[in-house]
Amino acid sequence: MALRTLESLGSLGGRRVLLRCDLNVPLKDGAITDDGRVRASLGTVNALMNAGAQVIIVSHLGRPDGAPDAKYSLAPVAQRLSELLGAPVAFATDTVGEAAADAVGALTDGSVLVLENLRFNPEETSKDEAERRGFAEKLAGFADAFVSDGFGVVHRKQASVYELASLLPSAAGLLIASELEVLERLTESPERPYAVVLGGSKVSDKLGVIEHLLPRVDALLIGGGMVFTFLAAQGHPVGKSLLEADQLDTVRGYLDDAEKRGVRIVLPTDIVVAERFAEDAEHVVQPADAIEESPFGASGLGLDIGPDTGEAFAGEIRGARTVFWNGPMGVFELAPFAAGTRAVAEALTEVGGLSVVGGGDSAAAVRALGFDDDAFGHISTGGGASLEFLEGKRLPGLEVLGWQR
Repeated sequence: MALRTLESLGSLGGRRVLLRCDLNVPLKDGAITDDGRVRASLGTVNALMNAGAQVIIVSHLGRPDGAPDAKYSLAPVAQRLSELLGAPVAFATDTVGEAAADAVGALTDGSVLVLENLRFNPEETSKDEAERRGFAEKLAGFADAFVSDGFGVVHRKQASVYELASLLPSAAGLLIASELEVLERLTESPERPYAVVLGGSKVSDKLGVIEHLLPRVDALLIGGGMVFTFLAAQGHPVGKSLLEADQLDTVRGYLDDAEKRGVRIVLPTDIVVAERFAEDAEHVVQPADAIEESPFGASGLGLDIGPDTGEAFAGEIRGARTVFWNGPMGVFELAPFAAGTRAVAEALTEVGGLSVVGGGDSAAAVRALGFDDDAFGHISTGGGASLEFLEGKRLPGLEVLGWQR
């Protein structure tokens, strides 16, 4: 079966449509620091408004532990959405209570309402299917149709993602459809050479991706905190850098498998080593196989790939026709350790074929470093969902919309 898209719902004029978005944006002191996910939702919101639907948006934000918590309110998101749409956006102070019911009743054709954080209700993420379904039934009572467009949560069985789609006529929104199209290109028919760049803190977070992609890629570039487990697997001391000792044998297996398959695993040749984890920490560039020979000895801490590695990685990326990147190369939030991530991001803007930034910290990094979204072929809105897709896992939030591998 194919993914059901908006066209399958027929005319939406005058109908109430529940739209599940992923508006889980970072907030600081009540202000949005990165509105990328809000902007990514605009295509579907505008399409529904233009079709004359009464749009009821639901989303989660953060982890409020199943109870109302002002710091996780979606009120700032509703305000930002209104600014981006250039149209009023109503906001209900609860999700399925009296305020929500009144706000739904006040909708007119082409208008938009945001309900309060789904996760203020423990049933949204309950392990009990009956509890989730009961909550989904309350949401379904507000609408005539359901559109799922929160790609960042399609790997979860949650009430607003899974059960709700079976209670109303349902379809995927434009964002999910575009995310799926890109990910299928990465797995089914990538143009070669095909390079994957993996970073972030832990190898254990990427095990499934590495295993699933090794037979499919030409080069695998490893940076970030996870690189120290690779270096240690080769016998190199890594000081106090992040190390997952329980993954050393697994990594050695990947290195051996890659060699047999003719896949190049490209590791850093130099590392930025600091005396401590701080922006003002003393730091030096060391050969990757001599981290403990820095002035900080065995207490040295690797916090970024070095400049030679950044240049080498950039060359690999520019020479590829398909590139997928997930995970920063270093602690990009601290200026002295952002150069490696910047080098990778800059190179991705110069790829002649398809360049994909795989959501999560990578998406946050490119925006924090000043890159525009349209500089890349695609920026995914769902890091975890993207990784699970590339691992070959089942995604219940897509399967309930008719999609099958």
